[in-house]
Amino acid sequence: MRDVSFGQYYPVSSPVHRLDPRTKLLASIIYIVTLFFINTFTGFGIMALFLLIVVLLSRVPIGKVLRSVKAVLFLLIFTLIISFFFYRGSPENLIWEWGVIHLYWDGLWSSLKLCIRLLLLVMGPALLTLTTTPVDLTNGLESLLKPLALIRLPVHTLAMIMSMALRLIPTLMEETDKIISAQKARCAEFESGNIFKRAKAMLPVLIPLFVSSFRRADELADAMDSRCYRGAKGRTRMKVLKMRVGDWLSLLFMAALLTAMLFLRYNYFDWAFIAFLR
Repeated sequence: MRDVSFGQYYPVSSPVHRLDPRTKLLASIIYIVTLFFINTFTGFGIMALFLLIVVLLSRVPIGKVLRSVKAVLFLLIFTLIISFFFYRGSPENLIWEWGVIHLYWDGLWSSLKLCIRLLLLVMGPALLTLTTTPVDLTNGLESLLKPLALIRLPVHTLAMIMSMALRLIPTLMEETDKIISAQKARCAEFESGNIFKRAKAMLPVLIPLFVSSFRRADELADAMDSRCYRGAKGRTRMKVLKMRVGDWLSLLFMAALLTAMLFLRYNYFDWAFIAFLR
């Protein structure tokens, strides 16, 4: 669990860290939307190169970003197998058949594109949390959702809930690690036996973790109540968010990247890459 990077802030000074949180949130949304428009390996290569450049600019170790993939590694493998084996392509693209099993080149390319899309979808938001503190994320999200307050949506409460959830992720990981170490000291086995025995062995970990989580929530509620917290009414911020030139340029670049990917989708066929692999 220590390898999970989502929700963990990496403190370092970099151009990405200094961007306005609203800019990073909007850029992440544009990044995710762009990935769903891409259907060529060339487009995925451009997005991977873009993500690599952003990681280098953020000065976050690449290993920390790659660790975010471990949480969805089983899903990636399962998706690749299912998409490849159950895809029905044209007969001229048949690779191999045996009984009811038919493997097609079209299915292979489609499965690879789906897995690459999932990989990039996971690593992008992980970089967002690695370069933005939970407080900044809360302030940025609340600022972006402020127009919804006109319809009486509790924007500040929703942003506060998200901030607390992000803050508790590293704490719960540390608490889980301590409980597992304590159980192992009492000769508990977590890595032996079949999947059912392993699931049963996790019960002595989950119960203390739930108890600890409720206790922390109760203590946090008492702390907020003792400091007269009453929601967003009458509250001010020490640091007021301001968009700078770098923020506007970043958003302009993301818009240009989305436009380029749309042009690539509707005006280019990725025949060169497939011909090269064949």
